[in-house]
Amino acid sequence: MRPAVSALLRKELRLELRTFQVIPAMALFSITTLIVFHFSLDEDAIEGKLAAGVLTITLLFSAILGINRLFVSDHEEDGFDGFLLAPVDRTALLVAKAIALFSFLVVLEIVAVPAFDLMLLDPELLSADAIGQTALTLLLANLALAIVGTLVGALAIQTRARDLIVPLIALPLLLPVVIGTAKLLAPTFAAAGAEALPGRWLAILALYDLIFGLLAYAVFDFLIED
Repeated sequence: MRPAVSALLRKELRLELRTFQVIPAMALFSITTLIVFHFSLDEDAIEGKLAAGVLTITLLFSAILGINRLFVSDHEEDGFDGFLLAPVDRTALLVAKAIALFSFLVVLEIVAVPAFDLMLLDPELLSADAIGQTALTLLLANLALAIVGTLVGALAIQTRARDLIVPLIALPLLLPVVIGTAKLLAPTFAAAGAEALPGRWLAILALYDLIFGLLAYAVFDFLIED
């Protein structure tokens, strides 16, 4: 399966580098959302639970844009038919798409987190410990978004109302991820400085990633054939 995943992933990354459809849209949306928060909250700097909520929601809705576009080229150019005719494991597409979406999310956060720090977060809160904890939290959240997003995107692309179906299905499924990410970022952005991450929420996010990873692996083959 590894050669198939590598080939599909190269195709995804080359397509994005050639067209720049997904990452710029996600990044622009995140910056716009942060600007809206900046003026609507009317605060010089935010911290704690509020900062965690703002960053989590901004990244979540930016990710939804990426999920909506994940399978569009395959659907419009009959890529699904070509893939189904190829003698490869069907789950190779799941793995390649999830890795691609995970990569897009990392690039998004490289843009969005510094913008968040510049516009909303108290600059004194972004210590080395806070950066490390933020990176760990977002990596766990990205893995969940990539797995669930790929699964939902493959389901929604086969419907006419895919732009509506993706948020309607993905948001309820991602609710534990939203809560867990906010719970982990809140102590990271605490007013007194970064506090230790709650181990319970780290375990919940990791367990969520594992469960949905196994679930997606089990059903993806049947999903794209139907």
